[in-house]
Amino acid sequence: MNRNVILDPIHGYIEFDSLKSSLFDTPQMQRLRRIKQLGFSNLVYPGANHTRFEHSMGAMHLASLFLKIQREDGNQISAVSDYDGLDEIVVAALLHDIGHGPFSHATEKLIEQYTRKSHDDVRHILSESEVGDILKENGFKPSRIAEHIAGKTPVSQILSSEIDVDKMDYLARDMHYTGVTSGSVDYMRLLNHLEYFESKLVLDSGAIRAAEGLLVSRYWMNVSVYYHHVSRISETMCSRACAYLLENKIVRPHEFSRLDDMGLTAIMRADEGFAGEISSRLDNRNLYKRALYTGIESVGQSVFEHRQNVGRIEKEIAENAHIDPENVIIDIPSKPAMAEMRALVMDGSMKKLTDASLFVKELEHAQINNWKLGVFAPKEHLEAVSKAAYDFFEIETKPKTKQAALTDLLENED
Repeated sequence: MNRNVILDPIHGYIEFDSLKSSLFDTPQMQRLRRIKQLGFSNLVYPGANHTRFEHSMGAMHLASLFLKIQREDGNQISAVSDYDGLDEIVVAALLHDIGHGPFSHATEKLIEQYTRKSHDDVRHILSESEVGDILKENGFKPSRIAEHIAGKTPVSQILSSEIDVDKMDYLARDMHYTGVTSGSVDYMRLLNHLEYFESKLVLDSGAIRAAEGLLVSRYWMNVSVYYHHVSRISETMCSRACAYLLENKIVRPHEFSRLDDMGLTAIMRADEGFAGEISSRLDNRNLYKRALYTGIESVGQSVFEHRQNVGRIEKEIAENAHIDPENVIIDIPSKPAMAEMRALVMDGSMKKLTDASLFVKELEHAQINNWKLGVFAPKEHLEAVSKAAYDFFEIETKPKTKQAALTDLLENED
């Protein structure tokens, strides 16, 4: 079979055959070249312009390495003993992000709300596109590939689980392009010490240190990139503008989900209302500012009950501040958690990573400091919105003096 290589800045040369080459050239895969992996994080880290296409190739490469290791070691993967198509998971790794919308996570919730499909539900894409035709021509069942991408098969754990090739690649890639150097992703050690045990993907004890390194990488990427306040503000602004486009039927949900970053930007720029204003602000980095930005210790666990009522709260705060509701944007992230901590380790007996590593156990508590409630507004309305937000969430306007958390000291100012 004819094989070619692509030079990747993370993994070096990535080998691919004619099947992968055909899939690369489909509109569905080429669209991923025009979707940034990190949304608007390039407003903080100018080098963060890498795309879902690059990441998809990296995930495919790591899945290939895992299967190569298994075969060379002569391992019988019990999780896939019911069929012969081990290469299915490699194809699934390549295609796993074709369901993502423009600007990645900035539009994810909206697409799920309006289409009732999550980004890993790609059955309709595989069945209605050139991708599906190519898969069938090469003896693959699109429905089976879709099951792997959705994480519904035992073998798909190497692509979708606590520690998988998806996370290994995007962490290494995001660190490279942002310049964040804390932690490490020793994916070769992880791949060599991952195996299926009773249909569960587990680490053996030889990979605990490597798993700790991956967790440190995830922790610092959360602190420095994924939950940076500029990233959160810009993504929330984009999400609100997209909600406006959908609510006013300027763009239809199905069309919206298939857009790339450039297509969405063009629609936003052409709008003469709220979406156009937000697009101009994003283009010129004229972002909303932090009227309130505080942690769980200030608002308590009950704040998560407000996640389903953000629109109502924005209107109430705007009313009390005597401004238009469009000038108030609230961001209430989900409860802080790192799924990697739930990875299973075979260390004499089966246990969670948090029980196998005291370091990871402590890191589990430290991640709570990353979480922040954000209320954002244009600079000219900041004082009024800040007072109304503090009143609504019943927070003291003058916080008690306390020792600064490490995450607070490291956080960049806008």
